[in-house]
Amino acid sequence: MKKGLLIVLLFGLFGSLPLHAKLIKVLAIGNSFSEDAVEQYLFELARAQGDSLIIGNAYIPGCSIDRHVANLTGDSALYEYRKVVGGIRYVRRSWTLKDIICNEQWDIISLQQASPLSGVPSSFANLGRFKRLVESYATNLHVQFVWHMTWAYALDFNSYRFKAYDYNQHTMYSRIVSTMLNVLPGVGIRRVVPTGITIQLMRYRMGDVLNRDGFHLSLTVGRYAAACTWCEFLTGRIVDGNKYRPETLTEEEAQTCQQEAHEAVYMQQHGRYFLL
Repeated sequence: MKKGLLIVLLFGLFGSLPLHAKLIKVLAIGNSFSEDAVEQYLFELARAQGDSLIIGNAYIPGCSIDRHVANLTGDSALYEYRKVVGGIRYVRRSWTLKDIICNEQWDIISLQQASPLSGVPSSFANLGRFKRLVESYATNLHVQFVWHMTWAYALDFNSYRFKAYDYNQHTMYSRIVSTMLNVLPGVGIRRVVPTGITIQLMRYRMGDVLNRDGFHLSLTVGRYAAACTWCEFLTGRIVDGNKYRPETLTEEEAQTCQQEAHEAVYMQQHGRYFLL
């Protein structure tokens, strides 16, 4: 092969690759709300902009901070380890949280509270201990801890889970925000994935149609909006304009999700939480 042709081919190959492509390993320690947020669409969104993610979710339905702490201290093998690698989702059962933490050198580990307690400050008493325990098992000395801000329930949700907030979405949202602002600085968590802001913004744009059962996100628009939020937060790239959308979403719906996710990340970075 002639030298000139080789140079042209190499230039074409590397010219097609994104500059500063990122490989990010992120572990969510959560429950069904982290399932809604990170297990679908997130990998594809990152890939569409040239980045790659290894995504882990330490999953127990409805798991609270206190229960995570009890599981860690008791070394209980109660977790489903959901992992997305290369766009393929794997589910492994009966794992301990310690083993999940040690499974990868995670760059980012997110913590969250069970949704009924997300706006109840007294339920966060063990958050500092929880973070210290997770940190003690993390194999990446430079791991960053972030907080996953969950969303308020649907307006018409009628469940005991909603009682603490007087069955009022705006009350729940405001208490989630105030709890984060009062609690997180004391345990050294400074960064927040603002999924809850995105969902609230989306409700203003599309109506209260983001949930499939009153509290979990809809399988299409709701989950895609959450994934857009995580993608921009993790990669630092503006998600508005991302080329990936599942076939179940219209172009208009995908664009709305991307726009509101970008707005939510911007608002959180500038300390703007309250929309009411």
